[in-house]
Amino acid sequence: MSSSGRQAPARRARAIAFYLPQFHPIPENDEWWGAGFTEWRNVRKARPLFEGHRQPRVPGELGYYDLRDSGVRKAQADLARAHGVEGFCYWHYWFAGRRLLERPFEAVLSSGEPDFPFCLAWANHSWTAAWVGRPFEMLQEQTYPGREDYRRHFEAVLPAFRDPRYLRVDGKPLFILFRPHQIPRVSEFVAYWRTLAAEAGLGGLHLLGITPPGLSAESMALDGTIETGIGQLLSYQSEELLRRQLWRSRATKVLERPALASIHQLLAHLPPIRRPAPLARAHDAVSREAMLPIRASYDELTAGMAATGPLPEDRHPCVAPNWDNTPRMGRWGVVVEGSSPALYAKHLESALERIADRPDESRLVFLKSWNEWAEGNYLEPDVANGRAFLEATREVLVERVGANEAAAP
Repeated sequence: MSSSGRQAPARRARAIAFYLPQFHPIPENDEWWGAGFTEWRNVRKARPLFEGHRQPRVPGELGYYDLRDSGVRKAQADLARAHGVEGFCYWHYWFAGRRLLERPFEAVLSSGEPDFPFCLAWANHSWTAAWVGRPFEMLQEQTYPGREDYRRHFEAVLPAFRDPRYLRVDGKPLFILFRPHQIPRVSEFVAYWRTLAAEAGLGGLHLLGITPPGLSAESMALDGTIETGIGQLLSYQSEELLRRQLWRSRATKVLERPALASIHQLLAHLPPIRRPAPLARAHDAVSREAMLPIRASYDELTAGMAATGPLPEDRHPCVAPNWDNTPRMGRWGVVVEGSSPALYAKHLESALERIADRPDESRLVFLKSWNEWAEGNYLEPDVANGRAFLEATREVLVERVGANEAAAP
């Protein structure tokens, strides 16, 4: 039963949307990016980088919200529930005992509101200044001190695991590792957390990893993996299809020319005063021609998905409604063009067909994302499309159940 007292509509799959808890100021971001920074700053300042490039993206009915506002969090949950999403998967940040961006989720946990299912995904990557072209400048390094840190980490998330809203698979709390292959001796980490879960009376854990192609769940002692890849969307396709798509990009073709690429890479790391004039002129020319975002077609990148057939039982699909991370990355970004509610619905339908034979409990599909606005990757309403992507989600996921069907808020 939903928090409003209405019976939730029947769903064809358990759709879980990744949720970015970034949209509130924290001292670390104040230090790194300026006072009051949130990713809305990147979203607002985005500009078109080529003809037909749709930027900036402007949020719709929820506006440029602050996630410290409980009313915003409730409105998000109401929208998600009404459009067939079972729960949010909050990105969780743990750096050897240091937590970042935890305030929105901790408020959800402590207040009991919104009454909407959730799980956690450990975003176990380092933070760098890649957004401003300095990928080797470390802001917050991810480290793995070992068993004692793993125990403290488990104890930090245990209250969430015990919450009745926490998403479970076969009765076990669902926890996701963003880059499990980067954890040293990951199978030992996994085994230790399973032991801690048993000791805590949880009945175990259901552990999934987001992995590149070729890494199996079995090799990391996980229960399964989630598809992912460049732009989180392109992974559905073979490497050959990806190569063909990117080769058609003007920027990629130029950067494949070693001389031009090396000039650009050299001068990009030199302050202007140290750049020899002839090379600087060459750099400027290369920048104008080459340093444009990688562009690919949403339709073509998702077209091969249906032909791949059913997924292995321990592999779960991840569907993206759109992608354009130039608000973060500028000309170094990736733009997937041509997304529409209809094509997204087709993409989601194909994903469901690949898992149609699974039991209800394990028929999981992940939506990337609920609110990654600086990646142009969101289901929330915007000015251009309103609720169209949410409505497409509902049309695919929700079986018509007459009077029991939940109405949109």
